[in-house]
Amino acid sequence: MEGWDGEPDGRPSDLTRRRWLRFAQSGAKLVWGEATAVRPDGRANPRQLVLTEATLPGFAALVSGVIDSHEAAHGSSDDLVVGLQLTHSGRFSRPEGEFRPRIAYRHPLLDERVSAGDAAVLSDDEIKRLIDDFVTAGRLAREAGFDFVDIKHCHGYLGHELLSARSRAGAYGGDLEGRTRFLRSVLEGLRHAAPGLLRAVRLSAYDFMPFSAGGDGVGRPDAPGPYDHAFGGDGTGTGVDIDEPHQLLTMLEDLGVELLSVTAGSPYYCPHIQRPAYFPPSDGYLPPSDPLVDVARLIGVTAELKARHRRLTVVGSGYSYLQEWLPNVAQRTVRDGAVDLVGLGRMMLSYPALPSDVLAGRALDRRLICRTFSDCTTGPRVGLVSGCYPLDDFYKESPYRAELTAAKQAKRQAERQAGLTAAKQAGQQAEQQHSARRRSPGS
Repeated sequence: MEGWDGEPDGRPSDLTRRRWLRFAQSGAKLVWGEATAVRPDGRANPRQLVLTEATLPGFAALVSGVIDSHEAAHGSSDDLVVGLQLTHSGRFSRPEGEFRPRIAYRHPLLDERVSAGDAAVLSDDEIKRLIDDFVTAGRLAREAGFDFVDIKHCHGYLGHELLSARSRAGAYGGDLEGRTRFLRSVLEGLRHAAPGLLRAVRLSAYDFMPFSAGGDGVGRPDAPGPYDHAFGGDGTGTGVDIDEPHQLLTMLEDLGVELLSVTAGSPYYCPHIQRPAYFPPSDGYLPPSDPLVDVARLIGVTAELKARHRRLTVVGSGYSYLQEWLPNVAQRTVRDGAVDLVGLGRMMLSYPALPSDVLAGRALDRRLICRTFSDCTTGPRVGLVSGCYPLDDFYKESPYRAELTAAKQAKRQAERQAGLTAAKQAGQQAEQQHSARRRSPGS
């Protein structure tokens, strides 16, 4: 779970370390580290972590702190596995706060959203250099003490976008062989440059077209189908076809990838399918259906992938919306072999001790259960750090909370004003139409 809280040069900050040490003390045995850019221009925000030679000591200290904290809380770290997610944000790059998109191909709906109309499509040579950057970052991660790296291919960032680059010419687009060449090249490079480092992929196994809030605030697709820009989509923009994801997972197995984390879509343009929530973030929309529909879809697709790819250790996600029922559903999916591990994201911000409580048979602390208020997302959307502002006393009492409250109030006021303006315009239009009918002959 990313914090948007690194130092300006990409080193972990005190806030980063606090979050990671809470993960270490949680009782979970797999700590899957957050999105970390492989070079500064690939950051999704000015405070995203960046792994370079210069920031390496900070990451090494972070790993040591995680191990020490886990040992202090649980007696041994022999069975602890710690990894780091490597990324380039592609069209969602905002290294200095404003969009600086680097895109894999022209997109008829997303280009306008991120002001990418004038952005140049990354050339094949630029992608080759980026492959080298990922491999270098993987080597540095091994030096820092991480057990594995995740080559991020989810949530609309560059790796994920390349998987849907059917319209891209050249070596990194077109058929599935071309669209997976970037990922396969990085994985092969890591095998040689960082022997002993485990390799993982976090994958959006399916995607939908972009959604936006309708007049009632409920999310609706931006355009009617067909839609051929969704990896794992069925061509309609709102359906799933995992034939290509199955083919990709076979490639990963053949390349010796050990870990797969399954998610879906993108929090920027269809957040309901991978982050089910009752309360949307500031830039979101009300769920178009009961969020349990999205939870069930993600669990079901994950189970289908696991059933055919037994060589992969599969981590499921999207469970936080289940709240009190999370441990029950998690236990059942693991027991049935539908998934190997259950990953916790938002829930760890509010209730990091949940794994320890569940494994020890203690009752859940209902005061700390994530209620999907989405402030952990709204904060970054308005330029603040991520954290559980409603339930974590540390963030609840921080000065950031006042800024977050003010930003949310300003947004609500703007929405009310926009609603009043729209209602006034509609009233004026109705009055003009009524006057015109009264003046017309035969009225």
